Amino acid sequence: MAAGNREEEVAEGRTRIPIRDKRKLRDDGAADSGGAVVGEPVLPEAEASGGEPDGGAALAEANAKAAAYLDDLQRLKAEFDNYRKRTLKEQTRLIEMASADIVAQLLGVMDDFTMAVTAAEGLDTAEGSDCAAMFKGVQMVYGKLRQVLQNAGLEMVEPKGQPFDPNVHEAVLQDEGDGSGQLVVDDVLRHGYLFKGAVLRPAMVKVTQSASGTDQVDA
Repeated sequence: MAAGNREEEVAEGRTRIPIRDKRKLRDDGAADSGGAVVGEPVLPEAEASGGEPDGGAALAEANAKAAAYLDDLQRLKAEFDNYRKRTLKEQTRLIEMASADIVAQLLGVMDDFTMAVTAAEGLDTAEGSDCAAMFKGVQMVYGKLRQVLQNAGLEMVEPKGQPFDPNVHEAVLQDEGDGSGQLVVDDVLRHGYLFKGAVLRPAMVKVTQSASGTDQVDA
């Protein structure tokens, strides 16, 4: 019986033995040995913030991406504007070329009308004559044709008396003239035409030398 009580006392004594941390604690909660903090553990910055990156760095990265996107958008817009201008210019040029081709084919008709009117001027075109009605009809058609072509951009070249310009004149005859000055247009053998400011057909002319470098033959 005594032995049993002894064992109980020993077991009870064991449970009463206090377990103390002999390390002295500083006021700030850090242990003298090893500098470990007693209390809340120290976590890395990324873990303390829930694993998210720093707010300032994220904002800077977002601003950089936004600036890059804006730069790409502005560059694409500029490229599209240039493409649109080139396309419009090319379309306009093609339309003008097509119009110029049609107008060039009509120049032969203009020449025929011009010769017809010139020839009719030598006939009896007085009122009541046989040729009067026909001459009037030819003049009307000729005038309407010229007006339509002028509205489309055709312009007749009137070079008589002007200095000879090989860009708009085609010299087929030449007269030595009275001097050794510059060449001027003495007569127009076939009218030349400009279409929208560009030479469509040079004027076929006869040239002569003016009396001086600045004198011109009177028209």
